[in-house]
Amino acid sequence: MVSMRVGSSALRASMAAPSTLRQAALNATRAYSSKSTSLKETFAAKIPGEIEKIKKLRKEHGNTVVGEVTLDQVYGGARGIKSLVWEGSVLDSEEGIRFRGKTIPECQELLPKAPGGQEPLPEGLFWLLLTGEVPSEQQVRDLSAEWAARSDLPKFVEELIDRCPNTLHPMAQFSIAVTALEHESAFAKAYAKGMKKAEYWEHTFEDSMDLIAKLPNIASRIYRNVFKDGKVPATQKDKDYSWNLSNQLGFAENQDFVELMRLYLTIHTDHEGGNVSAHTTHLVGSALSSPFLSLAAGLNGLAGPLHGLANQEVLKWLTEMKAEVGNDLSDESIKNYLWSTLKQGRVVPGYGHAVLRKTDPRYVSQREFAQRKLPEDPMFKLVSQVYKIAPGVLTEHGKTKNPYPNVDAHSGVLLQYYGLTEQNFYTVLFGVSRALGVLPQLIIDRAVGAPIERPKSFSTDAWAKLVGAKL
Repeated sequence: MVSMRVGSSALRASMAAPSTLRQAALNATRAYSSKSTSLKETFAAKIPGEIEKIKKLRKEHGNTVVGEVTLDQVYGGARGIKSLVWEGSVLDSEEGIRFRGKTIPECQELLPKAPGGQEPLPEGLFWLLLTGEVPSEQQVRDLSAEWAARSDLPKFVEELIDRCPNTLHPMAQFSIAVTALEHESAFAKAYAKGMKKAEYWEHTFEDSMDLIAKLPNIASRIYRNVFKDGKVPATQKDKDYSWNLSNQLGFAENQDFVELMRLYLTIHTDHEGGNVSAHTTHLVGSALSSPFLSLAAGLNGLAGPLHGLANQEVLKWLTEMKAEVGNDLSDESIKNYLWSTLKQGRVVPGYGHAVLRKTDPRYVSQREFAQRKLPEDPMFKLVSQVYKIAPGVLTEHGKTKNPYPNVDAHSGVLLQYYGLTEQNFYTVLFGVSRALGVLPQLIIDRAVGAPIERPKSFSTDAWAKLVGAKL
């Protein structure tokens, strides 16, 4: 009991101590601005034009009806209702996601890569999502360096993570740590002192940059505490974001794993604004909560089994299938197992999507990676056979609108191949990536003066009256 009291006092003291981390990071990054136009400068130059574009659109077309709402949509989770503004990405049912108008293959081709690497650096996608522009290699190198310079965690956050029991789910620890960083929020402190609305985006930008920079340290500390020896390597200031995450997790010696992380973090960033993690971050942010509180809320949504846990469900199902079929990966064997799954009233995990009606391009990018790096892996061969057989079975079954795989049908097998087998941690990796997609929109929201989100709700009796029903 005495040691707990001493530890608590130290924790409170470290929280109360004035933080110099932000100023040190900003001082360290000033040198980068002389090399190329910074991300902050690039975004700031775009704000007036974006505000005028929105004003003109609302003035000239504000009364235009853009859709209709059915009662099924109201009671079906608002599925398909057109009501959100999300600049970074748009999801097409046939061709999949486009990031600022660019497909995943186009992003893989156009975005800067690490020296000798094949996959795009997620720093480049973050720049694209925020500004709509493809950055230069130098701009991406500068952004990598800036995030590395901002990456140190406050001591009290390190202690907070270390004090979590290893039985507490990694996603819960992740959310706790991100919430605790509110203590460092430039936005919250500036708002408390009083600031102009035109300044909101700058403090939101600074918080978002700090938060993204610190996520690898948070995620790795959780991973090393729960599953390994608790020791986390220091951030290497001359390395990119994905390399540092890989190194701190303990996998950087395998260059292929580092390349996988670059691909993984890029393709999991953003998927329109209507999914739970994206919408929740936007919704909480619309109340002018800081990026730390907003992302923590989004992470809590991501932790749900109907959202971020899907890749674990796929891997569990594939493992069960492998145990039953063994080395018999014949068409007939896989077909029989699929039908067995469906006849038990279960779904085929990783197949189907709320919007997509073709194979998810994110799945395709991971499949192409596996074909290059692990073509003989038994689990990849199983995944390939399921990909070959499942669409036909699901079409014949007739209850799946999209019989093709989504991103979750592949990612777990890749992570497991490289030795990251702790499935409870997979959603934390997803959370690191999703931050890169939702925080640009939060910055944009504050820059253009987006209002608090407040849709209208009705009781069931009121809805019945609206549609002329008698209950």
